Amino acid sequence: MDTRLTSEQRQLRASAARIGAELGPGSVADLEDGERVARLEKAVESAGLRRLRADGASGVEVALVAEEFGRALVDVPFLGPVLAHDLLGETDADRWTVALGDRIVDARDRTRAVTVSDGRLRAVAVGAQAPETDLTRRAARPGGAFEDLAAVDEERLTRWTALALTVTTADLLGVARGAQDTAVAYAKVRAQYGHPIGDYQAVAHLLAESRALIEGAISTLLHAAWAVDELAPEPALHAARIAKVYTARAARTICETAIQVHGGIGNTWECTAHLYLRRALVSAELFPVRLEEIDCGLS
Repeated sequence: MDTRLTSEQRQLRASAARIGAELGPGSVADLEDGERVARLEKAVESAGLRRLRADGASGVEVALVAEEFGRALVDVPFLGPVLAHDLLGETDADRWTVALGDRIVDARDRTRAVTVSDGRLRAVAVGAQAPETDLTRRAARPGGAFEDLAAVDEERLTRWTALALTVTTADLLGVARGAQDTAVAYAKVRAQYGHPIGDYQAVAHLLAESRALIEGAISTLLHAAWAVDELAPEPALHAARIAKVYTARAARTICETAIQVHGGIGNTWECTAHLYLRRALVSAELFPVRLEEIDCGLS
C-alpha cells in the first residue's frame, strides 16, 4: 500500500478545501445565509463532486473530499448523493440521496432517496424535514411508500457498505481536524495572566493528545479508503469498520476537548465548537458498527 497521493488527488483535495474555506459557514449565523448556501451548492454541483464515484473515482478520492468538507462544515449534501450515485451507477441520480431506515440523510434539496433492503434497491420520495442534531446537514422522513428498483448482489453490497463507512469516517476525521484547528487558533489568542492559554501545559497537553488521535485516525482512514477498491469486499469492510470505530471515538474526544479549551464561551450558541461536536455525533451514528464485527482475535 502506497499512502502517497498522486498530483491529481492533491489537486482534488485542494479544490475541495478551497470550496469549503471560501463558502463554508464561518459562524453559526452563516447557516441561515441563503445566498451563501446557494453559492456553495452551485460550486459543489459545478465541480461534479457528487458524481465522483459514478465517474470512476477511487475510495481514496471520495474520502479526500469528504474529509475537507467535514473540516469546513460544508452544509450542502455530499455524503448521501455520492453514495446514491455509487449504488445507482449510470442511472440519472441527480437530486438523490440515501435513506437509512425511516431517516433520509443529506436531504437538503434532494427529491429521491435510495436504500438497500433484503438484497434489493428500493427508492422513496423525500418527505418532510425531520429533527436533526447536526445543524449543517438536514434529515427528512420518507414521503411515501418504498418502491422496488432492482436486486443487488451481496459482493456489491459489501463493497458499498465499506465505501459508506469510509466516507463517514472521512467526514469524522475532517470534523475532528476542524475542531482542533479552532481550538489551536483560540489558544493562541486567548490570554490569561498575561500569556496565551496555549502556553500553559494544561491546555497544550490537551491539544497534543488531540493531535495524536488525529494522526491515528489518518492512518486507519487511509488504509480503509485504499481497501475499498484494492482488497476483496470482506477485508475492505473489515478495514472500514475498524477505521469507523476508532475515528468516531477520537472525533468525539477531540470535539469535546475543543469546547473545553474554549472555556465558558465554548458552551455558547455563537461559538462554532458545538457545530463540530453535533456533526461528529451524527456521523458516528450513520452506518453504526458493533464491536463484535471487528473482533481481531485478541479476545
